[in-house]
Amino acid sequence: MPLGFFIIMAAQFFSALADNALLIIAIALLREMAAPATYEPLLKLFFTVSYVLLAAFVGAFADSMPKWRVMLISNTIKIGGCLILLFGSHPLFAYAVIGLGAAAYSPAKYGILTEYLPHRLLVVANGWIEGLTVGAIILGTVVGGVLIRPDVAAWFTGLNIPLLSSSLQVAIAVVGLFYLLAGLFNFYIPDTGVDHKPLKNNPVYLLHDFGHCLKLLWRDKLGQISLAVTTLFWGAGATLQFIVIKWAEHNLKFDLSKASMMQGVVAVGVALGAALAARLISLRRSPGVIPIGIAMGLVVMVMVTVTQPTIAMVLMVLVGALAGFFVVPMNALLQHRGHILMGAGHSIAVQNFNENLSILVMTGLYALLIKSGLSINVVIVLFGVFVAGAMLLVKRQHELNQREFDSVALLEDHPH
Repeated sequence: MPLGFFIIMAAQFFSALADNALLIIAIALLREMAAPATYEPLLKLFFTVSYVLLAAFVGAFADSMPKWRVMLISNTIKIGGCLILLFGSHPLFAYAVIGLGAAAYSPAKYGILTEYLPHRLLVVANGWIEGLTVGAIILGTVVGGVLIRPDVAAWFTGLNIPLLSSSLQVAIAVVGLFYLLAGLFNFYIPDTGVDHKPLKNNPVYLLHDFGHCLKLLWRDKLGQISLAVTTLFWGAGATLQFIVIKWAEHNLKFDLSKASMMQGVVAVGVALGAALAARLISLRRSPGVIPIGIAMGLVVMVMVTVTQPTIAMVLMVLVGALAGFFVVPMNALLQHRGHILMGAGHSIAVQNFNENLSILVMTGLYALLIKSGLSINVVIVLFGVFVAGAMLLVKRQHELNQREFDSVALLEDHPH
């Protein structure tokens, strides 16, 4: 891999690390404010709403200028969100601003891969980006968990830093430094030399264009399968973040700082699964990983029987590994089809729209289930049945598509 690829990875790593550390700190802030328990999954809802509302525009924005510049602008918006949280804004609002930056960042970070690398390296590059994003989730949740620990909080308070009166303010400021570091790497991302389309300033045209791309990807025999899988995966993954915290507090009797570490353990599994998939699965064989998604849904249900921390950690690694193994090839397949059908930025925007709509719906449903007073174990069983059932339907659809037309043959290696 060329050096520029690793600079892109570093920028992505520190930006994602800060997003995830801030999620744990925002949960701690909500608890300090004695906000209702349903506000916690709403953080994810506010974060992802920009992805859905702006999907028609961020793809065109990402394709209108060099990707490094898009990443820099987006990262600056995240720094703004961090600053307003620091100076007393409501966590839900501040996290929505950070989500706005993330929504603009995403088409650029994935789109630059398809511009910068030949398609034969896409599965490997996706293995890297998923592995590192997951590494950022692990480290981010761990850093967030450490920053809110009582002993660390007491040490922060003893520092007497001007303008920062509480330990959580110091924690937010520390996270802000990670965003600054990501911004620094953005300056060194190579320009890929790809022609950029001037940004159309007519919103009706952009909405129409986005609608066309959306239909194009859902009608494509391979696009629809990979899009269905990644859409389900990200909705389930976002909900699992909150399920794991609640489950660790309920079944393992952990506090928030320790429970957030369990999220990190899931992410270790995802990194392992992603690395394995990058080594073993070629783009052509990527649809073969769909049954692994069914297995993941079934394994999640075992969580309700677990009360021992050691067994819990092994189970979390297994759930993560299954998730990572099936999502990485699907992501690469989706990018490859999207790049061919409509261009990188547009295809990633379509992907983000679907995946984040799924996150909005699934975290919203989770908030409703918690509000209705269902026990976390019942929620876990419902979640597992839903994931396994949905993946089974996707598998059936793919088999149906293959009987009509050998769509996988489209992936035969051809000169790039």
